[in-house]
Amino acid sequence: MRPTNIYTPEDIYLKDRTGFNNGNLAYQYSIYRTLWKDDVELHADGLSSNPNLAEKINENYDVYVIPLADAFREDFRTSLRNYTNLIRKLKIPVVVTGVGLRANYEPQLEEGFTFDEDVTNFVKAVLEKSSKIGVRGQITADYLKKLGFNESTDYQVIGCPSLYTFGREIKIRDLHLTEHSSIAINASPISSEVAIQFLNNMITTYNDYNFIPQHLDEFHLMFAGGPDIASDIKGYPTNIEHKYYSEGRVKYFTNMPSWYNYVKNINFSIGSRLHGNVIPTIVGTPNVSFVQDARMRELASYHALTHITIDELANINDIQELLSKVDLKSAEKVQARNFDNYINFLDANGLDHIYKQDKNRKTAPLDELIQAIDFPASPEPISLLRSTEMLNRVSVAANLLKERHDYNTRYRVNLVNNQLTQLKKTNAEQSKKDQQKIAATQQENDQLKNELAQTKQKLQFTINKNHELTNKIRYYQGTLNRKSVKLTLNVANSLASFKKKISKK
Repeated sequence: MRPTNIYTPEDIYLKDRTGFNNGNLAYQYSIYRTLWKDDVELHADGLSSNPNLAEKINENYDVYVIPLADAFREDFRTSLRNYTNLIRKLKIPVVVTGVGLRANYEPQLEEGFTFDEDVTNFVKAVLEKSSKIGVRGQITADYLKKLGFNESTDYQVIGCPSLYTFGREIKIRDLHLTEHSSIAINASPISSEVAIQFLNNMITTYNDYNFIPQHLDEFHLMFAGGPDIASDIKGYPTNIEHKYYSEGRVKYFTNMPSWYNYVKNINFSIGSRLHGNVIPTIVGTPNVSFVQDARMRELASYHALTHITIDELANINDIQELLSKVDLKSAEKVQARNFDNYINFLDANGLDHIYKQDKNRKTAPLDELIQAIDFPASPEPISLLRSTEMLNRVSVAANLLKERHDYNTRYRVNLVNNQLTQLKKTNAEQSKKDQQKIAATQQENDQLKNELAQTKQKLQFTINKNHELTNKIRYYQGTLNRKSVKLTLNVANSLASFKKKISKK
């Protein structure tokens, strides 16, 4: 979706506008704000990686920009292959403005991954259409190096574009945390149990909090009260009866402006969601991230995000002790350097942007459009509604659930039909290629036959010439022999006559 799009909660409930995780909106917003100029049109493709769209893209666009998250992972292989096939068909530049590896905190790069070949093919396809690929951090850079690619020439560490949304400078406000401070907490269904326990303990003291989930199924839970979500982590909010939901302390944002506005006006953010704390960082709100995997580790390191590892967190008793161990303003110190490096990456790939003339620019053309739009805040959790409103919400959700099921069914049917069409097209193209190969082979055979016939003809001509030459030689030899015999007889006769003459004398 475009940053200027407004969708109702019902529409978000019905269709996946954010790629299942609304954190995806953060780095897309940054790309839009950086590239959107008065003479530039930017279009969102709805997360499509359909190779069949290549012809349309070639005809209508000058460059294809792909901002990705941790796309080097097992469950993204199909999409990665589709992107590879699509990119190979494109005739315009392709720029990947960030991509990363999903792996454990200590990734065993030397052991390799099941998706190594898919990643290799994808990167090679991109490099045929761009100067270099942008990666999120050093771990991903080391991974590509292990796959045989070269740093600086093939890839460049640029971090996540979301950190550059508002430019070259970050200013984190001072934190004076009290029991009355407003706090945003964030986590995911796969967060460490240590993290969830710490957050659950913290809000017993700091009870002016809101939980900020990012998965689409958590929006369904907040909006309609169900269905429950899956998580094996003890204490994680999986149903409407959990404290976060029952108290109505949940916010889910369907656009970036309202998300930015919310975190600007709170005192502190904490948790294990990357963009749940990146967004507070870029608007100046103090925050702390819990780092438990390679994805967050490399980004926290590159951007100097205020963070603590899960192992460290396990030995910390409360938030005050945690705050004594971190630097809340660490991200400020590397922002200018990282931003300049990012701009150099855009320049190397020939992407025009709003910072061409002034790297310290504060405003952007997109800002004027955003200010003119009244973006909706997070919908109220169903648990805060009056009984009649709650029943109406459930009724609406039930109808939407049926519609979504029908929509998904139609989508899957269309997807299968498209796949069949593509398969037929591929088979037809392959058959055509096979026929062309057969025709080319036949033409080559005919050419060889002609060349062989010509060679035989030349050889026969040579043989005939040889026969003629042999006959001539034999003729000349015969003639020479006859002449020699005649000459010899003549000489003999002459000598005999000469001898007689001498005898008579």
